[in-house]
Amino acid sequence: MSAAADSSAIVVRELDAGSRERWDTFVASAADATFFHRSGWKNVLEQGLGHRAPFLYAERDGRIEGVLPLGHVRSWLFGNALVSTPFCVYGGVAASSDAARTALEAEAVRRAHDLRVGHLELRNRREIHPDWPARRERYVTFRKELDPDPEVNLKRIRRKQRAEIRKGIGFGLTARVEHDIDRFYEPFSESVRNLGTPVFSRRYFRTLKAEFGDDCEILCVEREGHVVAGVMSFYFRDEVLPYHGGGVHGARDLSANDFMYWEVMRRAAENGVRVFDYGRSKVGTGSYNFKRHWDFEPESLHYEYQLVRARELPDISPLNPKYRAFIATWRRLPLSLSKALGPVLARNLG
Repeated sequence: MSAAADSSAIVVRELDAGSRERWDTFVASAADATFFHRSGWKNVLEQGLGHRAPFLYAERDGRIEGVLPLGHVRSWLFGNALVSTPFCVYGGVAASSDAARTALEAEAVRRAHDLRVGHLELRNRREIHPDWPARRERYVTFRKELDPDPEVNLKRIRRKQRAEIRKGIGFGLTARVEHDIDRFYEPFSESVRNLGTPVFSRRYFRTLKAEFGDDCEILCVEREGHVVAGVMSFYFRDEVLPYHGGGVHGARDLSANDFMYWEVMRRAAENGVRVFDYGRSKVGTGSYNFKRHWDFEPESLHYEYQLVRARELPDISPLNPKYRAFIATWRRLPLSLSKALGPVLARNLG
């Protein structure tokens, strides 16, 4: 337990099983909260990925006023960090008072020093501390309001991408919600191998599904009975975020990815979802350009840091020249070997 400057008013505690319901009730209505602030991520990080996850909350008179999900990721390859929230695109403090935010951030900084990490990283959607070291030009997110009418949403997509969606329909692609992790995992694992990225374990995805239930939806795209692409999407309040997605080698020729994301959008709009969150991309990458072609405008993300033992900001990015040889080698691995080795490395990426 720790306390803010006014110890009689705000107390910081660590999440346990008995406080999960109160935590999630707060997150459901907090303005700055996201799907990645939900308490279920503690189990995902600890059980699905094997990391310590000290989730902190600030309360006053028994009422929660702020939460800060943290994960401690230690890797011989990528360093030692305390992150909110690792393996997620958003994080940081979600609070209803400045006092709660101040107390939570102070406790996070204290723990970062106690753990002797290289850095503390808060993945904020908006700028909180202009004076902190930050990555403000690298990452963006793409969000857009949906119309209840799918045809209106289709017309808002740029003509070239609309044509790709129609090509996918013309190829006879179909989509359906799945509960079988394996049917999604096969095209996804092939896709990330082709990008030169280690794949997460099946256990990680099963933990996600177990924790979040219907708010963690798997959609698979099929052609002639064969799955060619799949995406795992997260639902939070009135938003949908297609998060883990990919397809087999021939998916691009079938326009399967365009068709897949359109199906997520179409189904979400029909079910009353108001916001489509296309998620994070690095500026100038292929995924960044792909989302721009859907006529989404980038919004800067503000990843803010406190350097503890590190002397400079971390640069765990495929654009970093030091990782290019690794990426090139990984792309050439047999798929079976990449699926065997990938989870060992992926759990350390953060």
